[in-house]
Amino acid sequence: MVDLSPLPLQSNGSPSQQIVPKLSVHGLSKTFQYQSQPLTVLDNVDIELQANEFICLVGSSGCGKSTLLKIIAGLMSPSEGEVRVEGEAVEGPGSDRGMVFQSYSLFPWLTVAKNVEFGLKLQGMAKKERQERIAYYLDVVGLSRFANALPKQLSGGMKQRAAIARALANEPEVMLMDEPFGALDAQTKEQLQQFMQEIWERTHMTILMVTHDVEEAIFLSHRVYIMDAHPGRIRENLQIPLPEHRELEIKLTPEFLNLKRHITNQLGH
Repeated sequence: MVDLSPLPLQSNGSPSQQIVPKLSVHGLSKTFQYQSQPLTVLDNVDIELQANEFICLVGSSGCGKSTLLKIIAGLMSPSEGEVRVEGEAVEGPGSDRGMVFQSYSLFPWLTVAKNVEFGLKLQGMAKKERQERIAYYLDVVGLSRFANALPKQLSGGMKQRAAIARALANEPEVMLMDEPFGALDAQTKEQLQQFMQEIWERTHMTILMVTHDVEEAIFLSHRVYIMDAHPGRIRENLQIPLPEHRELEIKLTPEFLNLKRHITNQLGH
């Protein structure tokens, strides 16, 4: 039987025993003005990611999960609270966080290789090192043969793999993913879920991914944060007690289905 006991939202132990999280969000709230009235979208959100964790954030539409990710990315400021990466306060966008959007966000006039290179050039990286890193990450995402292709020549799944390669190439401390497979058909989505599982096994990147797909969250995650809506709050921090290496067939197991049932019920409350 799968243990569905929620994890504590805060880490335990004395300060000397605690490890500084790779990413921490503490007491974060966000309020907008809507029709001259304050509208609280996020309310007192606390989350933590340790190094090498793959964490998913699930919630219904309008719960504020994409807003939370934008605040973590430094694209938006919180009304209250703070975001820290390796103990350092986030004040805006930075190379310590990589972002992958649902819409690919590739430059259409640049080849796949040039898209991957873009951030590296901004960093002032030497040409030889850039070329080595581009080759490595195109190999990681399986696009070496398409290095000189333009985005319009790629399928949706290949475009997203190129966007992931671009984010990986900058070697950020944390990868942020905002429903990256939401616009894809069911078959391509499953292929990319398996692909992301393999990417994590190969790189052990620290990843925070927002999704509304419960199966996707369980398949990819070590833990799942479940959000309430109106305003967005963390309802539960759920451990996913499945093997680190996962094939798609695991979605048919009783353990997986039990987790899916639990999360779906929590989202329905």
